[in-house]
Amino acid sequence: MVKLVYCISKKAGLTDEEFFRYWKNIHGPMGARIPGVRRLVQSHRVTIPGDEHRPDYDGMAELWFDDFAALLEARQSPEWRASTEDEANFIDHGKVAYFASEEHRILGETQQDKFNDIGEER
Repeated sequence: MVKLVYCISKKAGLTDEEFFRYWKNIHGPMGARIPGVRRLVQSHRVTIPGDEHRPDYDGMAELWFDDFAALLEARQSPEWRASTEDEANFIDHGKVAYFASEEHRILGETQQDKFNDIGEER
C-alpha cells in the first residue's frame, strides 16, 4: 500500500466551522469517488486548552492506494481533477505540505490484525 498525506490550511476568510464542514461534507465525498482509493481519512485540527504550541496546519488528509500504479492512474481520472479544482474553495495552497509514504506501524493493532483470513479471532 502507498499512502498520500496532505497537510492543509484553510483559505483566508473561512471560519473553522465553515472550513471543516466544507471539507468533510462537500470535498470528502468527492475524494471518496476517486478510482482506486482504498481508504480516505481526514484529521481535523482541534484546540487543546492550555497548549502553547500553535499548529502548523488545520488538517491532514490521507489517501491509500494499492500501489504506485493505482495512484498514478487515479491522478488521470476526472474525479481527481474535480477534487483538485474544488480545493480552491477552501484550501490555502500557499500553506500545504504533501508526500507519498509507506506506513510502518510501531504500536497499535488494527481491527484487521485481530482476525485471521476466515474471520476467526486470533
